[in-house]
Amino acid sequence: MDSIVQFENVGLRYGTDTETLSDISFTLFPGRFYFLTGASGAGKSSLLRLLFLAQRPSRGLIKLFGTDAVTLPREELPALRRRIGVVFQDFRLVPHLSAFDNIALPLRVAGVSERELQQPVAETLDWVGIGERASARPATLSGGEQQRVAIARAVISRPEILVADEPTGNVDPDMALRLLQLFEALNKLGTTVVVATHDLHLLSKVKNAQMMRLDKGRLSDPTGALRYPPRPGDAGQGG
Repeated sequence: MDSIVQFENVGLRYGTDTETLSDISFTLFPGRFYFLTGASGAGKSSLLRLLFLAQRPSRGLIKLFGTDAVTLPREELPALRRRIGVVFQDFRLVPHLSAFDNIALPLRVAGVSERELQQPVAETLDWVGIGERASARPATLSGGEQQRVAIARAVISRPEILVADEPTGNVDPDMALRLLQLFEALNKLGTTVVVATHDLHLLSKVKNAQMMRLDKGRLSDPTGALRYPPRPGDAGQGG
């Protein structure tokens, strides 16, 4: 099975400080569900920024979809980024846009016509359970509703990889479980899911999920599970 993400001896340094991430090596495979764990300050958000191409590494190799993302010309990065959906910890919704228009934004940027985007956006709103809030602006939505809009915006283009940074950090346990079920549903459709979380309680909620752990900028993977394809018969069992 070909990998979808490959990191080899990746390091990340901001300015002249010591490395935030050191010697990071792992391989992710299509259609799998991964948790990235670690204490606050361990480097989870920095690793995710490398993964969704918001940051270039200081050293090492990063390959996405078989393409060397480190040496790729900057003008070619947007095409790779469009294959990745991102759910930010702070949502990053556009405050003056409705829930519908926030979700529609990636399709409009991609040039989808207004007529063609109406149905997929409405269906995605229903899928995340807030169809009746389509016209509401972010300030009038609860934290859980804002998070679901952020998830809908991230998945509206059916990304090959979904990256979520602490997606359950601002909601109660019941809502956290509901959000996790949305990620599982997307994973079962074939999307590779990477969820960064410090909530160890969530790790047991997704069957066959694999785990990476960051500790002071270094990756711990004692079983080696991330370096090899799933066992025969496991492929496609995302949740």
